[in-house]
Amino acid sequence: MLAAVKAFVERERQRLPAAISLDLTGDRASIVQERLDLLSGNGMQGIVMVSIALFMFFSVRYSFWVAAGLPISFLASFAVMSVMGMSINMISMVALLVAIGILMDDAIVIAENIAAEHYKGKSPLDAVVSGTKKVAGGVLASYATTVLIFTSLLSLKGDLGQILKVLPMVLIAVLTVSLFEAFFILPRHLLHSLEHAADKEKYEIQKRFDIWFEKQRLKMWKVVIKVVEYRYAFVGGILALFMVSISLLAGGVVKFRSFPNLDGDYVQARILMTPGSTLAQLEGVVAKTLEGLQETNEELSKLEEGELVRNVRVTYGYHIDAFESGPHLATISVDLLSADGRANTIIDITNAWRPKVGQLPGVLSIQYRRPQVGPGGRAIHIRLQGDDMDQLALASNDLKDWLYGYDGVVDILDDLRPGKPIMEMRLREGALALGLDAQTIASQVRANYQGIVAREIQNGDEAYEILVSLDKKSRSSLADFDRLTILHPQTGKPIPLSSVATLKQVRAYSRVHRVNSIRTVSVFADVDVDRINAGEVLNDVKANLLPQLAERYPGVTLALEGEAKNSDVTLASLQRSFMLGLLGVFMILCLQFKSYLEPVIVMVAIPLAFIGVIWGHLIMGLNLTMPSMVGAVSLAGIVVNDSILLVEFTKNKVREGMQLKDATAAASRDRFRAIFLTSFTTVAGVSPLLFETSMQAQILIPIVVSIAFGISMSTILVLFFLPALYSIFDDFGWTAKLDEDDDEDGLGNAPAKVQPAE
Repeated sequence: MLAAVKAFVERERQRLPAAISLDLTGDRASIVQERLDLLSGNGMQGIVMVSIALFMFFSVRYSFWVAAGLPISFLASFAVMSVMGMSINMISMVALLVAIGILMDDAIVIAENIAAEHYKGKSPLDAVVSGTKKVAGGVLASYATTVLIFTSLLSLKGDLGQILKVLPMVLIAVLTVSLFEAFFILPRHLLHSLEHAADKEKYEIQKRFDIWFEKQRLKMWKVVIKVVEYRYAFVGGILALFMVSISLLAGGVVKFRSFPNLDGDYVQARILMTPGSTLAQLEGVVAKTLEGLQETNEELSKLEEGELVRNVRVTYGYHIDAFESGPHLATISVDLLSADGRANTIIDITNAWRPKVGQLPGVLSIQYRRPQVGPGGRAIHIRLQGDDMDQLALASNDLKDWLYGYDGVVDILDDLRPGKPIMEMRLREGALALGLDAQTIASQVRANYQGIVAREIQNGDEAYEILVSLDKKSRSSLADFDRLTILHPQTGKPIPLSSVATLKQVRAYSRVHRVNSIRTVSVFADVDVDRINAGEVLNDVKANLLPQLAERYPGVTLALEGEAKNSDVTLASLQRSFMLGLLGVFMILCLQFKSYLEPVIVMVAIPLAFIGVIWGHLIMGLNLTMPSMVGAVSLAGIVVNDSILLVEFTKNKVREGMQLKDATAAASRDRFRAIFLTSFTTVAGVSPLLFETSMQAQILIPIVVSIAFGISMSTILVLFFLPALYSIFDDFGWTAKLDEDDDEDGLGNAPAKVQPAE
């Protein structure tokens, strides 16, 4: 559509005279295209990095077949997404980008184990069969736990939840296809690769890398042995680090907001004057605002490669936040340079524009902001409800005055505004005794100012009405209102209006909004995220102002809306879904291990991976957001994968006669390459986006930070923390005994019965 519009504009430019120009304004489709191009480019970089990582460990042919699962899974997933009615959008593209690393886990685990079996001297066919069977149970359990966690995210509530639940839907489709490919297609290709790679030597760079990696693996093994030896100190240190990390969030060092701050190519100045203002007055305010924009453009364009402002459009009688129309409203829409090629953010532009305009007479407010409200709603939206409009107005003014006290809270506005001036008349005592009522007086006043039909004249087929009213000069002046006379309905004698009614000039309300039939006033505000956090403002308002307002205006109730309400709804559903998902994971692991305690060892890595999430946001200088939380919850299905296989290999070592403490260290040593590969490929798949400086990537980076840093932390937990914790469980005699009929390795070998180590 965008290409068709641009082609049309270009054709019309060539046809029209030189004095007429055509320019595209409000081009939001280009932003979407830029985001899709961004994700596509980062996706290709991720695939290249994953392929390079595989090449360092396996032969070219072997790496090719492992990596071939990526395009196969993606193509099949597109078909599944089409059937489910899903589109290729920004969130689904992020899911595919995250999947680059995740969906390789199953293939890497199977491929690495087959390679290890072949390295032991087995024939290619025996290596493929035994290698696949040995990890089949763990891979299936890993898939089941991952999908279970992602499935729980499908029940997210709220506007944010409806957007973010696309992520688990795409990942479930991709992982399902990947599992099928890993078990039914990949082993045959790896067999073919092993049969044709017998006589081929590795490249020199691979040989050197193998030597270096083997040294690191042995060093890691020695560290694990020490960790197991000093297991209580190590586990205590990790738990202390977890508490410190949580305190960073609780103490406000790492702040929370519902949605990342998004930049754009479009900014507006929304002008609201007092009702009754003339168009000429509005045009003067618009001219002053445009002067401020021009000064801002000249100042900030020095930092750009071209003019910062591309187009300006003024719409009179329109203000999307005013909920009304008239000659007291206007919106100035400004097209800017693309955010990716711009040095100044919209916050920089509005902060420079606002003081250059300043406070103008007759202006209630000028809002400088992006035209769209994010999916989380307004940063600050507080709703006041009650029956007394005067109390609502006073409470609203007190609330706005309080918000003005925060440095960084801007564009404060409510939706309650005075209407046009009106003359209020009330009957004096004794007026009814004179035979005058309110209806009689009101009808005669209306006739004086709006006119009354005195007679209708028929002239042929046409009828003419004779309208009688005060002359134009008297109607336009309030000075004559006090001297207005009322004719008595029975006697016809004139009576001065002021003798039978009191006159008072007042302003009514131009609009009375109701929610659930209750009078409602809403107060809105935006925040400069570089100076203040909306959550901190609202927490302070709830703690210090709301109790005062409740005492001062007992008939008024207050409620938080916008980002606060949306994030609370989504966060509550996220917590509920997460707990249900964890319960399901625990049940699956109980079936897998035939134990109630060993699943605890595996699942303890889930909350501890949050250490990486918090420190990742701190290091990257980001707020924790709802996308961050979705990424963190997604970790629950990812981090258990390596833990499951490490527990399986530990139990196999115990069956071979090793004591459990030695078995945990040996399992870490043997699984180091697979754990490193799965973690590295996951991080490598998303790392191009992690360091993306484009403005369009800001909504995506929090998800990637949660996954990348969480996976990195979980790698340390699996390799070091899990053996230490497993050994502590063994100290207390909590580890499960292995029964002779327990055939966990899937190979039909009768394991020996081994008691826990003393």
